[in-house]
Amino acid sequence: MNQINKVNSRIYPVGKDTGQKQNINQSNDISFKEALDAAKAQMNVTLSKHAQNRIGSRNINLDSSHIERLNRAIEKAREKGIRDTLVLMDDKAFVVNVRNTTVITAADKESLKEKVFTNIDGAVII
Repeated sequence: MNQINKVNSRIYPVGKDTGQKQNINQSNDISFKEALDAAKAQMNVTLSKHAQNRIGSRNINLDSSHIERLNRAIEKAREKGIRDTLVLMDDKAFVVNVRNTTVITAADKESLKEKVFTNIDGAVII
């Protein structure tokens, strides 16, 4: 038992203390929230080959405002833990893989009449 106490009572140094303290909160550094917001702003939606074909064949117009709205919908889905989401926007629908920010397929008003979407675990209406 005495041998165990000798082994357990050893103190090992973790590092050399130089006496200098690092200032973690420097005024010229951006905050974590600002860095996160900047990363979110750079998030771009990509279109799968299938989605590109669907958008082309169904004459679905996507401009920069639609892409921005898709980005917001994807972020909302990510916050809720959704992996594959249905995004309903105006008279269009998109199935999106949230982790990859990739549109899997797209549907227009005419295609929405079928009213069946598979392989999703959540929906975002914007």
